[in-house]
Amino acid sequence: MSSALLDQMADCLQGIKVVDLSRNLPGPFATRLLADLGAQIVKIEPPQGDPARAFGELFTALNHGKDTQKVDFRDEAGIDAIKEQVKEADVMLDSFRPGVLEAMGLSFSELQALNPKLVMVSITGYGHADGESVTHNWSQKAGHDINFMAMSGALDQLKTAKGGQAMPNIQFADLAGGSDTAVIALLAAVIAAKSTGKGRHINISMTHSLYHHMVMPKSTGKLIEQMTGKKPVPQYDFLGGLLPCYRLYKTSDDRYMAIGSLELKFWQGLCEVLELPELKTKHWQMGVMPNTKDSQAAAQAIADKFASHNLAYWQQVFESADVCVTPVLTLEEARLHPLFAHQDEYGATAGWQ
Repeated sequence: MSSALLDQMADCLQGIKVVDLSRNLPGPFATRLLADLGAQIVKIEPPQGDPARAFGELFTALNHGKDTQKVDFRDEAGIDAIKEQVKEADVMLDSFRPGVLEAMGLSFSELQALNPKLVMVSITGYGHADGESVTHNWSQKAGHDINFMAMSGALDQLKTAKGGQAMPNIQFADLAGGSDTAVIALLAAVIAAKSTGKGRHINISMTHSLYHHMVMPKSTGKLIEQMTGKKPVPQYDFLGGLLPCYRLYKTSDDRYMAIGSLELKFWQGLCEVLELPELKTKHWQMGVMPNTKDSQAAAQAIADKFASHNLAYWQQVFESADVCVTPVLTLEEARLHPLFAHQDEYGATAGWQ
């Protein structure tokens, strides 16, 4: 997080205490967000430590500035130590499978008796089965991000251009499905507890949350079928490469330019920069559907144009053109770009500026 951002936001959650029993990525990332906003984080680990400690820099990035304590979760004295922390806390966050905390003597009912305003947030892989509205038997299954992505349908949306399955190296379920959802929910619950005097237990399923993030793929299927006469496939979804104005184009050095000229004005600006004025009317907002010869010809013409020069050339060409065109940067190139020059040694946890 930048120093300027710390100055602006670091006191927003001052006075909020969070007891963090979670491990690995989702929970610690969530409490890192809260710490960046000024919350006091008490991270409680077992004697052997959080397994994420093995990742070195990742652990440091997620947990710097937190008050770390180690207790034996199997020992009565350790459980009592956790309860003492909870008595003065606003939030307790965990990432255990359903039933584990109850077996330790840390059920929500027991903790609420100690602290009626406590907001308890449990991040799980597949959710809690309550025997009534939720009757699946997945609540006790182990899993990691790749499993949650696979079961939510999100992983199937990530395809290569030829339709093969892509393998992501970003933990979408952990971060968007777990951390971000947990932070939004717990902050809302803390606000409610301040006014009502009553806390609550919030169950976050990373798989279910990620499933609900897929707004576009769920909603655009019928539109694509109307436009193309075919059922959609992920690699040619509405914003997945179907439209000439919204896709990736390869350069002569096997790099890519990202084209997001979705609106007609940006598309026409793109055509001007590329010196292809004849394509200005070949846009979906002017009735040129992506299954037509005109649309396919436009895509090919633009592909040929970008393939004629390397990435550096196109970066220079589009540097002053405001038409939603950017290079696809490597992570190292992004780190060195002026856009991120103000980030501190840990990088920004959130995208606040």
